[in-house]
Amino acid sequence: MTATDVAEYLGKPMSWVYNEWKPAGIPFKRIGNQLRCRPGDLDTWIDKQAA
Repeated sequence: MTATDVAEYLGKPMSWVYNEWKPAGIPFKRIGNQLRCRPGDLDTWIDKQAA
């Protein structure tokens, strides 16, 4: 998933995703100069936030 996909999935603005991905621990990986996230990793992260 791209950062745009993650923002849409979470219902957050892009600015929140870019500002909070490191502090919040969103499981992005850098591929070149782009951020990518596996859908399963994002779902696991969401589950941990709810706990």
